Amino acid sequence: MNFRTYAAASMLLVVFGFAVYAADTAVEDLKCPVSGQPVNPEAFVEHNGGKVYFCCENCPKKFSADPAKYAAKANHQMAQSGQLKQTACPITGKAAKDSTAIDVQGVSVAFCCNNCKGKVAKAEGDEQLELVFGDSNKGFKAAAE
Repeated sequence: MNFRTYAAASMLLVVFGFAVYAADTAVEDLKCPVSGQPVNPEAFVEHNGGKVYFCCENCPKKFSADPAKYAAKANHQMAQSGQLKQTACPITGKAAKDSTAIDVQGVSVAFCCNNCKGKVAKAEGDEQLELVFGDSNKGFKAAAE
């Protein structure tokens, strides 16, 4: 095996190993969108192009009965785990500017302008999550798309 082939194979192993490790670590750090408890990687439902994880087998039933009620928290969880990627300002749907990025409960989110940024920065808790992640089609898309 020549040096270039060996180097390329080594890089692929490192990148693949990091991606697998990062994905496993991310799931362990997530919170159930229904209860707020740590998730069980075995309890999930397909949603919005990815998986939403729950703490137990009862929470997916509550989520499925009224997904709109839990959509913002579910989309937030999916953004935290890298299943949703930001594609635009979550407020207007316009192009987002990196210079306006702020942390929204563990997710870096950019906006089209300082007005949108300020609106979200002033909000707290569930209101902030609803502004940013309530309509995932406006600013976030499934990472696989």
